[in-house]
Amino acid sequence: MDRRDLLKMIAVATGMAMVGGEVWAADLKSADAGNAQFTQADIALLDEIAETILPKTSTPGAKDAACGAMMAVMVADCYSLKNQIIFFEGLKTLKGLAKRQFGQDFMQLSASQRHELLSKLDKQVKPVAAELTPHYFTLLKQLTLLVFFTSKVGANEVLRYVAVPGRYDGNMPYKKGDRAWAT
Repeated sequence: MDRRDLLKMIAVATGMAMVGGEVWAADLKSADAGNAQFTQADIALLDEIAETILPKTSTPGAKDAACGAMMAVMVADCYSLKNQIIFFEGLKTLKGLAKRQFGQDFMQLSASQRHELLSKLDKQVKPVAAELTPHYFTLLKQLTLLVFFTSKVGANEVLRYVAVPGRYDGNMPYKKGDRAWAT
């Protein structure tokens, strides 16, 4: 089974509740997809953006799961050319916002400055979430969550994971503070 078929099956199985779900279903096998070229600097930037969205606390953060590299693979292999362009232009826009707001490159910003910048973007995106063309920050945020929670680190160290979960128990006891299940 190839990766694109697997992604389609996952999208169908989960109902693709993400706003950017059309990214996964649209043109997965188009000839123009897969043209994205990420540099090591781009991957480092994606790691820092993902770490700002999912920072390390008492649980691992996005950098612990190497989210940047996998995000690059997902964009290059699964996004249509249109969405690849939105993604790359969004990275340029994000760098420009950092320069305008703080006078520095995103990579030189402090953790609090990065958080402030991404929080403002997140608030700006919500009113336009119903548009057909996804906002670049929506793509970044959803891809971060998808990559992190489907990684070994996210599934095993943040979520609860049992390789063979056994029988269904719809009335399993819940204790406040329990982690969600990955299976």
